[in-house]
Amino acid sequence: MKFSLSSSDLLKACQKTSSAIGNNPVIAILEDFLFVIESDVLTIVTTDLETSIVTTLPVMSDQDGKIAIPGKTLLETLKALPEQPITFTVNLETRGIELTSAYGKYRLTGDDVEDFPSIPQPDAVDTINLDASLIHQALQKTHFATSSDELREAMTGVNVVIDFNKIIFNATDAHKLVRYTFTDVSCDNTASFILPKKSLSMLRNALPAQGDLSIAYNNSHAFFESEDTKVACRLIDAKYPNVAGIIPTDNPYTLVVDRLDFLNSIKRIAIYANKTSNQITLTLTENSLTINTQDLDFSNEANEQLSCQYDGEPMDIRFNARFLAELLAVIDADDVQIQLADSTKAGVITPLTAKEGEELLMLIMPVMY
Repeated sequence: MKFSLSSSDLLKACQKTSSAIGNNPVIAILEDFLFVIESDVLTIVTTDLETSIVTTLPVMSDQDGKIAIPGKTLLETLKALPEQPITFTVNLETRGIELTSAYGKYRLTGDDVEDFPSIPQPDAVDTINLDASLIHQALQKTHFATSSDELREAMTGVNVVIDFNKIIFNATDAHKLVRYTFTDVSCDNTASFILPKKSLSMLRNALPAQGDLSIAYNNSHAFFESEDTKVACRLIDAKYPNVAGIIPTDNPYTLVVDRLDFLNSIKRIAIYANKTSNQITLTLTENSLTINTQDLDFSNEANEQLSCQYDGEPMDIRFNARFLAELLAVIDADDVQIQLADSTKAGVITPLTAKEGEELLMLIMPVMY
């Protein structure tokens, strides 16, 4: 079997799918790209048994066939080659592979395609169509808020709730929570599933930033499909916490502050905070916000004052600086509002102005002594 294509096109396709190749997989063939040639179309498949990525691109070939190619060797070769046509010559019986470029020839040995795991296929699924940009926005705004605690498996992923004319993405690690909603969709049913944290970065890497995207889902998998790429994710089989019951509804005091000024101030103050707790204190009085911290172990101390709008009761409330900065960093608005009750209750963060068709709500728990 012989086929030819552009080295840069192949590199892009391999990089798109390479995130599903593990560093130390339980099965050696999971380190490979599966190449399938059929009717002058090359299909590249990778999987880690939890997430599978499939992409296609046109080639010039003399026959159909399959070969599993060691991923690391192929990727490093393609990265080292400048843009040029390259040709693969594959002996399907011995699995010998010869790659020919303008500079020379490179030989390696492939693996038996029969050992490559089968890829999950959509079966008994419901489907929703939307723009890929919405998925990228949702994952960018929620993935960082997932938990790393394997004992609370449900919270290690992002909960996707499909509710007729809207999709809600929830993520929480019990210290912070993000709920991102967009309403520019239409679906005939309701559903809820949990995407694993590991799959989220693969989705962001593999899916196009814009364009039509379909999401199919059943009880075990979610399937994302764009024009030339498919991603299948095994879902987390667990019950997600009741997010609506966590969000306070009686925070009477509202702080409005410039998001970027607030974020930059937190980053500066955090340099002087205790490295274990990352604790900073917000001191709120009428139209005044003071951010301060102390690290008694090293006699470090810092404080800054920002202009703001605040007309509630005077309050000192402590937050983890890293958590608060992570939340502020993914907000697009110029100004944010934080609804507060007292120093022991969670703060609710929202952009002061939201884009049409989307809602973003964040929650952060205070640091308690």
